[in-house]
Amino acid sequence: MGDQQPLAIVSSSPHVRTARTTRDIMLDVCLALLPALGAAAWLFGTRALAVTAVSVISCVGFEALVRKILKRPRTVGDLSAVVTGLLLAFNLPATLPLWMVPIGALVAIVVVKQLFGGIGQNFANPAITGRIVLLLSFTAQMTAWNTPNGHSWGADAVASATPLKALATGEMSELPGLLDMFLGRRAGSLGEICALALLLGGIYLCVFKVITPLIPACFVGTVAVFSLFAGHFDLHFVAYELLSGGLLLGAIFMATDYTTSPANIKGKIVFGVGCGLITCLIRFYGGMSEGVSFAILLMNLLAPHIENLCAPKPFGKEKKPHGRTQKA
Repeated sequence: MGDQQPLAIVSSSPHVRTARTTRDIMLDVCLALLPALGAAAWLFGTRALAVTAVSVISCVGFEALVRKILKRPRTVGDLSAVVTGLLLAFNLPATLPLWMVPIGALVAIVVVKQLFGGIGQNFANPAITGRIVLLLSFTAQMTAWNTPNGHSWGADAVASATPLKALATGEMSELPGLLDMFLGRRAGSLGEICALALLLGGIYLCVFKVITPLIPACFVGTVAVFSLFAGHFDLHFVAYELLSGGLLLGAIFMATDYTTSPANIKGKIVFGVGCGLITCLIRFYGGMSEGVSFAILLMNLLAPHIENLCAPKPFGKEKKPHGRTQKA
């Protein structure tokens, strides 16, 4: 009897295990971001590569430094700092002075990520928080948008208002064509302007099951429905709202962050819809033309509560009776 194997092994969750490591997942995210990086380099020239390089190097450097100071194991090999650097750069304009980029990286890596324990412990998306701090600190530089010259798609760029700004002010004549919006020939941050590149990256992540399409679909779908009513059922207005700003970048690559979004299906739906609603409220009724970053940050803070409220009922657990129970 003493040599028999136990019939069952009782252990704590998680019970579903996989051979994929954090590095494998982050590598897939980096590969999914390559089309957007290529589009940024094509549209903005070497300046886009310079901003991206400074952002990635700063993020990796800050992570290595703070881990050494705190005497914690090195984690730069998991590539999470590289992903943060890429996403931070994609939220910045090509004209941003390079010395400002490390400030955003410092906030993202040191304040948001490492001071809370490192990967998996951060309360909000690091890249989004870094972008918001830069926006509030250097508003003029962070809103100095350039768009590639319509006659030469190189580094030659001219100052221009973003499509969201034109939509908000009613200056429809300044809007580029929908094909230009889709391909990225418009004003905006480095990684948000080419919808085609972002969709390719999103498809890659879904095919290899790095993310599920639930949060992006709910996020973008909510913005589409809200815009349909706000635009008096003008489909062109809806299309411009979906292709403008950082909606696709945020919905595909930031709102789907494992740590700062719910894990269960109901929670993902609530999270995605909430991001879409807040984005539209800021865009249509707020003082800023864009609201994606603030929407995701606010929903990040609510994610633990959404997770608890939407958690599935354990199998076999009886529902608590409502109201007072009568004594026999």
